[in-house]
Amino acid sequence: MEDGTDRSRYVDLLRAGAIVLVVLGHWLITALVREPDVALTAPELMVAVPWTQWLTPGFQVMPVFFLAGGYAAAGSWNRCRSGDGTAAGWIRGRALRLLLPTAAYLLPTLGGLAVAGACGADPALLGMIGWALAMQFWFLPVYLVISALTPWLAALHRRWGLGSVAALAAAGAAVDLLVLGVGTDAAHRVGLLNHLLAWAVAYQLGFAWREGGPAARPAFAAALTTGGAAGYAALVGFGPFPVSLVLVSGEEVSNTDPPSLAMLAWLFAQCGLCLLLAPYAERTLRARRRAGRLVEPLGRAGMSLYLWHMVPVLAAGAAFYLTDLAPEPEVGSAPWWAWRPVWVLLLAALLGGLLIALRPVDGLLLRLARRLRPQDRPVLFAFAVGTALVAGAAGRWAAPGPGGAVSTAGAGAQPDGGVEQVG
Repeated sequence: MEDGTDRSRYVDLLRAGAIVLVVLGHWLITALVREPDVALTAPELMVAVPWTQWLTPGFQVMPVFFLAGGYAAAGSWNRCRSGDGTAAGWIRGRALRLLLPTAAYLLPTLGGLAVAGACGADPALLGMIGWALAMQFWFLPVYLVISALTPWLAALHRRWGLGSVAALAAAGAAVDLLVLGVGTDAAHRVGLLNHLLAWAVAYQLGFAWREGGPAARPAFAAALTTGGAAGYAALVGFGPFPVSLVLVSGEEVSNTDPPSLAMLAWLFAQCGLCLLLAPYAERTLRARRRAGRLVEPLGRAGMSLYLWHMVPVLAAGAAFYLTDLAPEPEVGSAPWWAWRPVWVLLLAALLGGLLIALRPVDGLLLRLARRLRPQDRPVLFAFAVGTALVAGAAGRWAAPGPGGAVSTAGAGAQPDGGVEQVG
């Protein structure tokens, strides 16, 4: 989050709103079913109820998060450059803000899985728990690496302006065409580059937005919105791409694993809409200061909210489904949808209590991050190696890929079927 007089309430709102929508999306698609043998399963909603795939563009808001992240990072990096900061020191600070809360999350969750596995817990149940605990982890290595590349992405922007956005988008399009045209496992591995290229497009747009100029003009934003939306509609309607902007098991072509041309088009549409609304939203938030202040608690709790939001699902599953207290209408039926608001409110209450309990931990981590300042100038190469290792480990935890279905090798099990990635 930005500090100083140039802080944008609208950017804070975009980031907080994106996290809230991702959380709601994950909660809505989580369908728990108690089997006759008392085991819990989680059917894949997008497969069981295919029409729900048409709802995914409204919940795929990661472009908004990366756009806002790029805007905030540009300001932070500019302040670092104007002072006596270094690239390695700046990267280190950003990495700590991501990794310390992640470590605090992984310590009890992985420890709990290990203990449960050692005690002979059902492997299928452990697999589902592992899925719930790791489904959001695709984001961590991607954002960590893109954040680490900020000094060089900023240099690209200073030299080429919006041309750097176009270059990244063209590279992403070329990679996706290679994946589609060749279709081999090797091509798919090359396609993994799009997890960086595609989201870096939105991040780079944030740099351009921060600077002003063409990216801040309504005409540019309107063209980006309409062009992106039309491109997405054409690619889905006449091309090989599915409408779903989250991973769905059994799809021959995915828009998220790796991010596709259709995802790039939707990214432009979504970012363009954010830019188009920016002047009006900023004026409204400045005029209504109380509304602007409401964003701050969400911003402060954003990382914890994102990391811990599936823990209430496990708690509710154990308390209400394993005990047969929760209603279990057929997934996708009218009674099932009628139960969704109650389900979401229950999870929100549980998560709210959890976040309150975690406040001392969040405060401790913040103080720890401030104290972990190196005595000597940090070595950029060391941080590059460290970032790569951490990103690789996080990617392995979210394997088999940032698209969604999670391997729980640490728990010795894997859930049946797949899981959607919403955001």
